[in-house]
Amino acid sequence: MAAQQQKRNIVIVGGGIIGCTTAYFLTRHPKFDPAQHTITLLEASSIAAGASGKAGGLLALWAYPECLVPLSYRLHRELADEHNGAERWGYRQVGCGTIGAVVKNTDLKARGQGTSASTTSDLKEPNGTTAAAPNAHLPIQAEDEKISKDWEKLPKQDVAATSLLSKSVLPPDLDWVDASLVRSWDVMGRRGETETAQAHPFHFTNAMADLAAAKGVDIRLGAKVTNITSSSSSAPNGRVDTVEYQDRNNNDEIKSITGVTDVILTAGPWTGKILPRSKIEGLRAHSVVYEAEVSPYAVFTDIELPSDWTPEHRRVKGQKRKHRGHVDPEIYARPFGEVYACGEPDKTIPLPETADQVQCDEDQCNDLISYIATVSPILASAPVKAKQACYLPQHVRFGEERGPLIGQTSTPGLWIAAGHTCWGIQNGPATGLLMSELIFDGQTKSADIDKLDPKKFKV
Repeated sequence: MAAQQQKRNIVIVGGGIIGCTTAYFLTRHPKFDPAQHTITLLEASSIAAGASGKAGGLLALWAYPECLVPLSYRLHRELADEHNGAERWGYRQVGCGTIGAVVKNTDLKARGQGTSASTTSDLKEPNGTTAAAPNAHLPIQAEDEKISKDWEKLPKQDVAATSLLSKSVLPPDLDWVDASLVRSWDVMGRRGETETAQAHPFHFTNAMADLAAAKGVDIRLGAKVTNITSSSSSAPNGRVDTVEYQDRNNNDEIKSITGVTDVILTAGPWTGKILPRSKIEGLRAHSVVYEAEVSPYAVFTDIELPSDWTPEHRRVKGQKRKHRGHVDPEIYARPFGEVYACGEPDKTIPLPETADQVQCDEDQCNDLISYIATVSPILASAPVKAKQACYLPQHVRFGEERGPLIGQTSTPGLWIAAGHTCWGIQNGPATGLLMSELIFDGQTKSADIDKLDPKKFKV
């Protein structure tokens, strides 16, 4: 009991959804005492500057890992009820499913999107073969590699999720997709697990930060952590003791927090930079945000495109298509007059030092816009308010994604909650609640997350 009531000086590293929900739930734990417990959150740029501000915000009972999902989905609803989430961060239920669509050259011509056939049909060699278009030798990056490359999905749907698809007809209110092109509509879910909801990730993350700050959490922005040290002389068994950070708002002055009892690493993909043995990596993903008010659906797509079609922005550069005729962007209607869409991931640009330095490849965003325009005339004419990129945090072992790490590392007082891939917003509340239980109770009470224990992976 004495250990549970000891004074704690807790430092959270990272101001994304995991860090902010952890701060929130620490201040709501029954044993939290602001007279004895100090909580500081250090964020290298701004709240929700990375994936937490540029994600889709999908919440689903069919998400993964199963040990987190039911608890977190319930907590989302409870948080929205308690803090007016419907208005504050757009919490709501949405329909969800996958469309299979076939787009032909005639469909594209009818919309004035054209086809690469028009630029190559007149370039016939004497033997009947098609000559290269002007400047076709110019690479996208490595042209041969890109032409033969299959479209890559974001890791949103695992095998278990795909098995939940059940056939249905296209809902009549899903009127922002061209029904004449749709060959199939599969609803996501099964009895008791059909629910899908959403939250606007940027607003939700900032709301959690504000609510934590209102309970006494000291949030320091522009604070890039540079070192975490332990002291065997001032703390037993080499416990964490000091956190040093670079104050980017004050001429990069190095500052430190001493007497630290607990450090919680919630820095998303940057967790791997702070603690390399965690094997947390970043997977870059591009997305676009439209200004459009449409019916509330999250739509996964499987779009078959003409083999000779190239988006206009590629064609004018003499570039060829970069897929084999199938693409599957994800499109989410969102509250506040938005539609969010994301495309395939890539690892072409290494993770930068901070979230505000993330580079966006505009051509990849334009690819996404072009593909979506083939099946949605409404979005084809909608203004695009953002083209952006972020890095999804993955826990990778032996080349495979292993799910998040949540718990204490082999260093006493050093905790980790990172590696949530696409499901950080969905699983943020459960992670925050479970971290508060680990800190104040020494064990989790709300869910069994033994398989996510960092020590199982020698972290």
